[in-house]
Amino acid sequence: CSLIYSSETSLFITTPYYVPTQSVQAAICAAAARGVDVTIIFPARNDDFAAGAACRSHYESLLEAGVKVHEFLPGLLHTKSMTVDGRLTLIGSANIDRRSFDLNYENNILLLDAETTATVHARQEQYLAQSRSVLLADVRAWGPGRRLANNALAILGPVL
Repeated sequence: CSLIYSSETSLFITTPYYVPTQSVQAAICAAAARGVDVTIIFPARNDDFAAGAACRSHYESLLEAGVKVHEFLPGLLHTKSMTVDGRLTLIGSANIDRRSFDLNYENNILLLDAETTATVHARQEQYLAQSRSVLLADVRAWGPGRRLANNALAILGPVL
């Protein structure tokens, strides 16, 4: 959360499993709301149906805040990366979910290095080129069954 709140101009995240805590979701939405260019890429097809549905339950609030949401099309995007303001990179094994934060023994590295960050950001841009944009109108057009399924699975977020 501290990294997200510290962002001033740009925040780019890739993660396969997005089942955030309330504080992480709030931090990302607040960054976009204060004018930070926030982009997140999730996999279009997830290897964990429940985690994928729980992730999609957060799309509407992300998009309403101004976050650019994309779905990676070629397969499961498994990279867990965050670049901040062209100077910071967080990369490792932790997903953006409660399990990674509180239960699993995950390992990330924080790099304060513009050159490394540029390299990681270039890779994120390659993922973006292979992704489709998710629009707020598309999410709002989802039927009640899809919304119910996504939201019901999001309730299980703490155990996913």
